[in-house]
Amino acid sequence: MFGTGAVGLTLVEHLAATGEDVVAVNRRGRAAVPEGVQVVAGDASDPAFTTDVLEGAAVAYQCLNPPYDKWPELFPPLQTAVLDAATETGTKLVSLENLYMYGPTAGARLTEDLPYAAAGPKGRVRAEMAKDLLAAHEAGRVRVAMGRASDYFGPRGVSSAMGERVFRRILAGKRPQVMGDVDQPHSYSYIPDVAEGLAILGMDDRADGKAWHLPTAGPLTTRAFVERICDEVGTQLVPSAMSRALIGVVGLFTPTVRELKEMLYEFEEPFVVDSSAFETTFDVRATPLELAIPATVKWYRSTE
Repeated sequence: MFGTGAVGLTLVEHLAATGEDVVAVNRRGRAAVPEGVQVVAGDASDPAFTTDVLEGAAVAYQCLNPPYDKWPELFPPLQTAVLDAATETGTKLVSLENLYMYGPTAGARLTEDLPYAAAGPKGRVRAEMAKDLLAAHEAGRVRVAMGRASDYFGPRGVSSAMGERVFRRILAGKRPQVMGDVDQPHSYSYIPDVAEGLAILGMDDRADGKAWHLPTAGPLTTRAFVERICDEVGTQLVPSAMSRALIGVVGLFTPTVRELKEMLYEFEEPFVVDSSAFETTFDVRATPLELAIPATVKWYRSTE
């Protein structure tokens, strides 16, 4: 397991709970993992290290995520090192991806057969990384499966668009901060569903050689999503939306915020993820929002 962020740690827990032997890799060598899980410190961009850590592994899960404003220079070398190590050791590689490679779709549903039409640097990086993985699989070098998720929410998901700027602020009685047009439909992925989906891709040969949209609940507008959270908390708050102009101004002083501008289109037009291929093939459905939102609120309350 490369990466111990929100999805990585949730996947570690899921795999450990099913009896798998799990080794988690991050730079510090420390993480809050279940008993029996080994945490190894190392640089995933170092080919010698990644090859050594994958010796004897059946599946490698790539859940890495470098600083958001440094994707173009840092992300490709990370994936290349893991891909080369998986090739060298005969390890199946499952890569966590998002949906940036498609670019704006003018509101069309996002399916796995969409062309890669990203215009910005982060979207182009995602597209090239996805192409590299599929090319390696098609060349017979390594078995690869790719799991794609939308903007996520759930336990540990503090840094996402539907993270602590929404859940934490609502619990504090403050207006939640969102992006774009709050009345556009948007698909949000629940972190435990993302983790379970990745685990399935690692264990099922039918997943090989393809990109899959991981189970995602039916879309609703960002305003409606916020209202459901408020109902769960027992309050009423109107979301405060960051416009393109405001992001541009704040981004002058905050690099991470500046990078959000490229992806703002996701929140300015319908952004509806079709995960029916995964759900039909593997007979798995997304957790209903009626369960996912209360579980997320409970987690935020436990960390106050």
